[in-house]
Amino acid sequence: MINNKINGFSQINNLNNNPLGNANANDKGFADVLKQSIDEANDIQKTGEKALSDIATGQVKDLHQAAIAINKAATSMKFMLEVRNKAVNAYKEILKTQM
Repeated sequence: MINNKINGFSQINNLNNNPLGNANANDKGFADVLKQSIDEANDIQKTGEKALSDIATGQVKDLHQAAIAINKAATSMKFMLEVRNKAVNAYKEILKTQM
């Protein structure tokens, strides 16, 4: 079964709705949201790898769903790489800041 929603986006949206950082007891920090998003991307990658191996071994039941899982895995990997690149660039900019 393929999960068709990414919870990390809604959590990031909640962070954007609370720009002053007024934390409630149920709010998660940036690190928690990032970790959960990475875990979700990892699960999507595992699903894509399983679909790819099922196609290779001929055990695929629904080729369309397998293709969707593979493309979803590729897209999630590209997204996580872009997030990483943005974080590294932001870190470099902070290092350049004069005190």
